[in-house]
Amino acid sequence: MARKRRFHAFPLALLLSACLLLPALAQESVGEPPAGLSSRLQALIGKLTGKGLPAGIVSSNGRLEAEQVLVAAKLAGRVLAVLAEEGQTVEAGQVVARMDTSELEAQLAGAQAQVRRAEKAVAEAEAAIAQRESERTLAQQEHERASKLSQSGYGTAQALDLRQSQLNVALAALRAAQAGLDEADAATDAARAEVARVQSLIDDSTLKAPRRGRVEYKLVQAGEVVAAGAPILTLLDLADVYMTVFVPARVAGRLAIGDEARIILDPAPDYVVPAKVSFVATGAQFTPKAVETADEREKLMFRVKLRIAPELLRQYEDRVKAGVRGLAYVRTDPATPWPDTLGVKLPQ
Repeated sequence: MARKRRFHAFPLALLLSACLLLPALAQESVGEPPAGLSSRLQALIGKLTGKGLPAGIVSSNGRLEAEQVLVAAKLAGRVLAVLAEEGQTVEAGQVVARMDTSELEAQLAGAQAQVRRAEKAVAEAEAAIAQRESERTLAQQEHERASKLSQSGYGTAQALDLRQSQLNVALAALRAAQAGLDEADAATDAARAEVARVQSLIDDSTLKAPRRGRVEYKLVQAGEVVAAGAPILTLLDLADVYMTVFVPARVAGRLAIGDEARIILDPAPDYVVPAKVSFVATGAQFTPKAVETADEREKLMFRVKLRIAPELLRQYEDRVKAGVRGLAYVRTDPATPWPDTLGVKLPQ
């Protein structure tokens, strides 16, 4: 059986890149060796193969990402105003949008009227209790007089029974009045709770930024009607920026949370940004169908997050942009020193 030839992307890319350099090199003076030919070729090969790095340092492609936060409407309704624009940096707690609350304000007025009605019922119940207590006191005094007259022989048993009945009626009326006060108090509490509920809905209709960040997308305009939970704005948390890279199993197995890393972004290759390993996936993201040999195990790729320090991000906040591509460098051996080319270098 004839063997199938495998074409590798690396030799082809190297050949094409070298061909691109030939016209430029041909412009050098004839009869003399092209100046810097060897160093330029070595730099090109090192860039394509990564062989210029020390043994304990590994590079991988990635892109900057920032934690995205959705600012959404809690209730369905009409958007009254959107107070932030795309690209604007907002502070935590800053109002970014308002919903129309005219219907909720009408409900609030009704709930407040119920509170006043319940409070009036409480006052009436308290007055009824005072009246019933007075009646009970009078009935008790008359019962005591009738009892003394009956004991001295001047009163009849019928009169004593009548006073006892009147006392029992007064006591029952007092208990009913006290129960009415309890009911009025409960109604007042329910009315106040309804006021608090409607007021909370009105407060939630004023949308505030949950944290400091940059507005990425403005998804609706003033006057639009949105459903409950519909996003109004998306924010990028500029204090939580990281690069996601994928490394082989042999590299991921040697990484630890907190290990140092370096990031070089494509738009700014002259700067080296420090970072730290903040996450290493517990499972491989790319796995062959069968893992039987060492070469196949090497194909297992693990996701790693390299987080940039929040204080550094705050210092260069205006330059932070999510989605920027670049190269990340991690160390499989913490004892390996960073080469001079990967020393921290930030804009001044």
